[in-house]
Amino acid sequence: MAKRVSPLVFAPPVIFVALAVLFYTGMGRDGQNTLPSTREGNPAPALEVTALGDKPPLTDEMLREGGVKLVNFWASWCAPCRVEHPRLVELAEDGVAIFGVNYKDDAQKGLGFLEELGDPYTAIGADTEGRVALEWGVYGVPETYVIDGDGTVVLRFAGPITTDAFESRILPAIEQAKSGID
Repeated sequence: MAKRVSPLVFAPPVIFVALAVLFYTGMGRDGQNTLPSTREGNPAPALEVTALGDKPPLTDEMLREGGVKLVNFWASWCAPCRVEHPRLVELAEDGVAIFGVNYKDDAQKGLGFLEELGDPYTAIGADTEGRVALEWGVYGVPETYVIDGDGTVVLRFAGPITTDAFESRILPAIEQAKSGID
């Protein structure tokens, strides 16, 4: 008499395949914001950060000055921040003003990160307690905000700025922010 195979034997492989498909499709999202931002279309929240070493200090007034700018929340311990950093350096070399907020990080490690990979920031500050990030609605780093000349948030982008993300999300937001200035 033949042994009967329990249907439970097939459960682990089926669950694995289902999770692999979910993971794979999630990876293809490239930082798309699935959570809406209440900040978009509204004035950027106050930005009260502390100095980070002897770097040019970031002030709230800088956000209210004319011109398009990016506000980038990052940390030395953040692997995706390391992935996006070359793109930020390129943007800075192309003349985009980028303000950095070092999030819940040790100052010396943050400064070491910039020394190793380059400093794309026009001005920078530290948010050691995470209070500024909370006000901005940051739920993880990296997060980047496109701000127009009036200090209004045009886009909140969660995740690393890859080439695809830059072309499909960041660049159109920069262009939208510029159109409000012209």
